[in-house]
Amino acid sequence: MFTPQSLGIALIMMITSAVCWGSWANTYKGVKNYRFELFYWDYAIGIFVISLILGHTLGGGSGPDPSSLANNIHSTGVSNVVYALVGGALFNLANLLLVAAIDMAGLAVAFPVSIGIALVVGVVLSYARQPKGNALFLALGVTCALIAVILDGKAYGSLAKAGRSVSKKSIITCVVSGILMGLWAPFMTVAMTHGTPLGPYSAAIFLTMGALLSCFIWNVYFMKHPLVGEPVNFSGFFHAPASGHLLGLLGGFIWGIGTVFNLVAASFTGVAISYAIGQSAPMVAALWGVLAWKEFEGSGVRAKLYLTLMFVFYALAILLVARANG
Repeated sequence: MFTPQSLGIALIMMITSAVCWGSWANTYKGVKNYRFELFYWDYAIGIFVISLILGHTLGGGSGPDPSSLANNIHSTGVSNVVYALVGGALFNLANLLLVAAIDMAGLAVAFPVSIGIALVVGVVLSYARQPKGNALFLALGVTCALIAVILDGKAYGSLAKAGRSVSKKSIITCVVSGILMGLWAPFMTVAMTHGTPLGPYSAAIFLTMGALLSCFIWNVYFMKHPLVGEPVNFSGFFHAPASGHLLGLLGGFIWGIGTVFNLVAASFTGVAISYAIGQSAPMVAALWGVLAWKEFEGSGVRAKLYLTLMFVFYALAILLVARANG
């Protein structure tokens, strides 16, 4: 079974997870006439399939190796599996709410509020469950990352149309999404550290399995009662173009790779540190917005200043959180 044996390898894996988490949504931008609630089924299947593939390749082992995927799954406790499944279900609901919040309030409000809350909740609770690393450097790193998220929101906000109102419903959705998004990491901390713990690859499989299974609750509900738009029928899934299904699976593969890498790195650094660096995803999303989608083309000096400061604070956050590992 592959696990990092040095901080350098673990750091590369954590940064890769941030790139993946900040990039998967680009696949939905290429979809035409395919509702997100339907696209999300392909995405959920993709995250589960890629976790199985990586688990049986990088996480596989031969002989009596207790850390190999098959042996770990057979030896782990039922409660550990349940914690991982619940973590996946919480992530899934948070992700669906985040997309709805972006539709209602715009990226400028939804992303900094939701991800900012998730960052604080996830790191604090994960560290409380597994106090691994220097608390001071970790706190400083999280603070820098939180400032970067706020600057990211201000950069996008400078592009927003004047006078755009933000409803109470959209703010509540952002807050609930952020809290739930921050809770899946502590659940995974318990699953990977208590009793007979799950290894990182088996943890990823049960996390993504929980996300996929919970679609039959969360996603079915939002198909019938969407927060934005009209209700959608499942028949649309079967009439969707092949490109839509392929992009959905690709999006799931990208997010799933990032998640497996993040959990594998966490086996070396602890979940709190790995999760904190992984939540540099908004910086990656901003880079896509600038370079690929030209969202800041013709923007003013203020927007460019916010973006520059955002990248500076994220770089500081990564350095401080890496230093927290000692």
